[in-house]
Amino acid sequence: MENASAITDHKKIIQLPLCTAHSSGKQLPFLSTINVFVSITAILGNSLILAALHKETCLHPPSKLLYRCLAVTDLLVGLILEPSLTAYYVLMATEKRPSNLCFYSVTIAAVSLTTLSAVSLLTMTAISVGRLLALLLGLRYRHVVTLRRVRALIASFWIVSLGFAVIMMIWEYSIGKQCNYTLILVCILVSIFCFLKILFTLRQNQIQAQQPQEQPNAGLISFNIARYKRTVATAIWVEVASIACFLPYSIIIAVSTTRGSSPFLETMWQSAVSLLSLNSSLNRILYCWKIQEVKQEVKNTIRQFFCLSNQ
Repeated sequence: MENASAITDHKKIIQLPLCTAHSSGKQLPFLSTINVFVSITAILGNSLILAALHKETCLHPPSKLLYRCLAVTDLLVGLILEPSLTAYYVLMATEKRPSNLCFYSVTIAAVSLTTLSAVSLLTMTAISVGRLLALLLGLRYRHVVTLRRVRALIASFWIVSLGFAVIMMIWEYSIGKQCNYTLILVCILVSIFCFLKILFTLRQNQIQAQQPQEQPNAGLISFNIARYKRTVATAIWVEVASIACFLPYSIIIAVSTTRGSSPFLETMWQSAVSLLSLNSSLNRILYCWKIQEVKQEVKNTIRQFFCLSNQ
């Protein structure tokens, strides 16, 4: 009775689908298997990405630091979020589930999901802004976007994201939820603006380049345009995939918070969380894989590993 009362009290703070008695759990074995696979893939893949970024020397150091931040957050998804979700799903699938263990597993999952998804989303937005600045500033980009400033920016990302998690879990869930939704909306709008501005500027420069009497701004074409377009195209693809994975989770949490939980919403929540963690774990690996320098270093690291294993 005391455990049940504790869970009920905590539900007032964490308004998420918890260890309720009416959850069917028919999809839980499948979700558990998916989460185990994603966890292993995230750990191995992001470890390789971090090793490759450590060896790579051609990338602009601030940009490389942002890629490292993405890889670290996704590595933590595999180390913390996925195992806690798997434990939660396994406990939910059992008829006599321990209330405390179930509550703690979903609490760890909620805290890590809030923090890591916010850091990842902020970092992706910073990369979008960085791509726009690289186009607009040209040669001045390396003087404006410095390693020291990016370090301070990433530190602020972690502080803000942890602050959201603390507010949601300890102080007031509704306030933390509103801050989180505002953050997601702002990041999405900023990223969309940056990519639209990039596409408009590239289109404008292309038109100017076709006019012999007019010379385009040298500062805007002081780098490899073809390579820049590839990186922007990859970033847009990753951003669209991220938005597609964030929206179902945000909508389900908003509905369950305002109208209360139900078996259908719990099933949809479990699927949405798995989709969100899958995106965070694998989509960023594909993003870094598209960067030619990182891709080559990953291949070299794999070759060195197998050479050492065969000796």
